[in-house]
Amino acid sequence: MPDDRSPARPIPATPEDLEIALLELVAQSRAQAAEDPFRNPVLAVTLAITRRFDREEIGEDDLDALFARLRRHALDERAGRLRAYVGLGDDAADGVEADLAGRLVAGIARRQGDLEAFRDLVGRTAFAAVFTAHPTFGMPKAVAAAIASAASTTDTAARSALVEKAASLSTRPDPKISLDDEFEQACIAANHGRSALDVFNGALLDAARERWPDRWTETVPKPFAIASWVGCDTDGRTDIGWWDTLRYRLISKRMQFERVLRDLPDVPATRVARDLTAGALDSVKRQLAGAPLLGTKPTLEAVHRFALALIIERERAQVDSGPLLAGLTAAISAADSDADRRTIAVLRSGIAAHGLSNALPHFRLNASQIHNAVRRVIDLEGEPTDAAQRRSHLSTINTLLNDVQPVPVDFGALAAERASAARLMMTIAQILKHVDGTHPVRFLIAETETGYTLLAALWLARHYGVADKLEITPLFETASALEQGIRVLDDALRNPHWRRHLKRLGRLCVQFGYSDSGRYVGQLAATFWIERLRLRITELMAQNDLADVELVIFDTHGESIGRGAHPTSLSDRLAYLAPEGAREKNRAAGIKVRLESSFQGSDGYLMFGSGPLARASVSRIAEHVFADELTDDDAFADYVINDAPAAKREGGDPIYAEADFAAEFFRAARQEMEALVEDPGYAALLGTFGPGLIDRTGSRPA
Repeated sequence: MPDDRSPARPIPATPEDLEIALLELVAQSRAQAAEDPFRNPVLAVTLAITRRFDREEIGEDDLDALFARLRRHALDERAGRLRAYVGLGDDAADGVEADLAGRLVAGIARRQGDLEAFRDLVGRTAFAAVFTAHPTFGMPKAVAAAIASAASTTDTAARSALVEKAASLSTRPDPKISLDDEFEQACIAANHGRSALDVFNGALLDAARERWPDRWTETVPKPFAIASWVGCDTDGRTDIGWWDTLRYRLISKRMQFERVLRDLPDVPATRVARDLTAGALDSVKRQLAGAPLLGTKPTLEAVHRFALALIIERERAQVDSGPLLAGLTAAISAADSDADRRTIAVLRSGIAAHGLSNALPHFRLNASQIHNAVRRVIDLEGEPTDAAQRRSHLSTINTLLNDVQPVPVDFGALAAERASAARLMMTIAQILKHVDGTHPVRFLIAETETGYTLLAALWLARHYGVADKLEITPLFETASALEQGIRVLDDALRNPHWRRHLKRLGRLCVQFGYSDSGRYVGQLAATFWIERLRLRITELMAQNDLADVELVIFDTHGESIGRGAHPTSLSDRLAYLAPEGAREKNRAAGIKVRLESSFQGSDGYLMFGSGPLARASVSRIAEHVFADELTDDDAFADYVINDAPAAKREGGDPIYAEADFAAEFFRAARQEMEALVEDPGYAALLGTFGPGLIDRTGSRPA
């Protein structure tokens, strides 16, 4: 421990001097602790600082100034790391999209040479950025906004001023974070993301116009999309009313119409599309005026008024993007200039990808909620997850699927429904009917551990008449789900109703929860088991003749290493979530894959916290998704796709080359984590200290 009896040093003149003095103290304490293992360097430094404080060698003003200095330094570094993480260069992303688009067109021209190949490539949505929300809003939104702005500028003075502004604000989370607050922050990120997609789609159209000047308007580029589950995620919470979800979807619809009216050229060619959009926007505003607010328990009279507004304004508000897309396509043909045609075509791409929503919706609940809703009509004892009950549950749900008939859904029935899964299905039915029925909606089921869950969800979807617009998606996150996930899908695929459902939608969706998987089996082991499950899903699809069905892989994770992120760059993070071995397996099987990745809470939203950051993030996503098409060397690209052994492509990685070794290594890591989780002391530690030491950082109930 530093010797407190030594002569007192003079009070440091500046915060910088105090920082240097205390760093010397830390270094000295660490050196002494290395010689004596019983000494605690943290405690030693704490005591030394306290005693200097008592002897008035330092005072409160000195510490306040030091804290401000350290905070400014930390925030400045944070802004720099954010800029580097998304690969935002000194040019603030100018010209990057044009370069990527030009290389894509050149690659197509070099290999196939026709517009149809390019149109097919960029006309399929291959990636979606999903803005999610849990208790992860640990950074005040004002600080997050300042950091995003600081990371986006190359002006040193402006950056310093922004960092200074952030440093002057509280380090604690915003005192009260409501679902409305989370939705607002998600919308800001989504709007930046949508604008970045417009820039990229515009670059694709420019490249197409240069290569195919007479036919470029035939291309409707929508390679990427924006989605969100904020306001639609009812897993583990009962505080989100169906009226809240409807209100959020209406707000998203309003924002989409406002985007069209803001950017649509005011020329004669766009009059029909403009009038249609303006009328629809007015109707949506009237519908929103009657929507109950967050935290209220609406009376029957309030529900009646809201329902009446949705029904009366339904046709004028539009519930499908078809008429608007037709109006925009006609406007492109009638426009006088390429500049106007380009602007309209960009808007058309945004509508084609997102329908009448600013961000595509993801709904989520728990498998147990599905089971409880179906239990009312199924005469079976025991739990579906019980291996001894597996066959009887699968057989019974198949019988129910043979005879299921849709029932009418109205707002009265929705208001009276008490089962959470049934209520969510009815909410989706009303959204598709009265808000936006353009695209199928994602229906995520947490803790899926049996194929019965998927078939039960399909029964509910048919019962409420939404099966043709519902992407039922199992979330594999628990230890059992990671181990048995392939059996879950196999049991479902053996059922003809499930197979027909997939064929009709043309899509099999699965979700991997890196963050919760890390909690159950440890992040190291979870990564291996998730990739192994991905590989086996591809094999299962090939075996079941589903190569014509698109595979959607949604990776949910946090923004830390322990929750499935990556510390160095967004490019490395995307490669971590979608390793080359798994991607090559899909290519070899001829299965098209759509990748989706969550950006979670204030830390995740930072990557879309400004226009330049969002454009850089979209560019990194494009480089990842189109890695093969952007390869200049045809011979190398063909080798990667067709010839190179997986182990060689992975640099001789023993994870691929020695499967038995890999399985045993990661099983041992998993067992250690499971033993820790089962330790009563571990649960007591988290339960005792967690709630007392960690701020509330979200709207979700503890």
